[in-house]
Amino acid sequence: MSVKPPSSEPQAAHGDGAVRRRVRRVRDGELREAMDEVAAEVPVALAYNDEPFAVMMATPQDIADFALGFSLSEGIVGAAGELVVEDIATSLEGISVALRVPPARAAALQARRRNLQGRSGCGVCGTESIEAVLRPPPRVGDGPRIAASALQRALRELRRSQPLNALTGATHAAGWADADGALRLVREDVGRHNALDKLIGAMAQAGVDPQRGVCVVTSRASYEMAMKAAQAGIAVLAAISAPTALAIALADSAGLTLIGFARDDGHALYTHPQRLLDDDAVAAPGGHERAPRATEHQR
Repeated sequence: MSVKPPSSEPQAAHGDGAVRRRVRRVRDGELREAMDEVAAEVPVALAYNDEPFAVMMATPQDIADFALGFSLSEGIVGAAGELVVEDIATSLEGISVALRVPPARAAALQARRRNLQGRSGCGVCGTESIEAVLRPPPRVGDGPRIAASALQRALRELRRSQPLNALTGATHAAGWADADGALRLVREDVGRHNALDKLIGAMAQAGVDPQRGVCVVTSRASYEMAMKAAQAGIAVLAAISAPTALAIALADSAGLTLIGFARDDGHALYTHPQRLLDDDAVAAPGGHERAPRATEHQR
């Protein structure tokens, strides 16, 4: 992806994702007035080749990452090099992003045209047919082999790497960790879909191989979260909350390892368990790796 200099800087225009608002707090029967840090949420309009496509409610940070990640996770482009961010313009109304894609991509986009006006990055709202929503997911590759301790490390580091949520208490995060669990990238947003799109865009910009690590998210694992991960080639998705039944079915068909309830005290492994290993999984005599033991819910 190439990015032309924006006409104005969205982060500067809207702050660092938070605004100050006066609040009246009551604690233990005592009333106090103070200034509070509140997460910013603005309309972000995406236009491809001068044609409006989607309006999303998002946190005004990492907008170029968001545009690229959304374009990749929605299958609008197949690689970062197919997208040019021509302009990012801010106004009192929100942020407008002008994007340029190859003519063939623009024609395909026109064929499946939709107008998204969903809350917090809902990429399903406004889709014109059931078939467009339930499109077959791409198969992910072999992916990594990750120890349970590495997953726990990634979750711990993710908790410490959310400055906007620490300030406001109102945002989700999506993080990328390597196979050792070291967190390499984090993006935050008021919408869980947006946070994942921003992460996917940042990964593509940095040339990160989605087959060599794990994606951890501070939300439930909905159908669309699983779809976006599979579309981006991510092989392991771990959510701190529950998955939906449709997300499990999609992950199973896409070859995606889907982990829910990823917490300090354990996790629930729903699909393709071969990628998540117990820490005592070692090479057995003869060079064969011991199969991962089933977790309690699998028995």
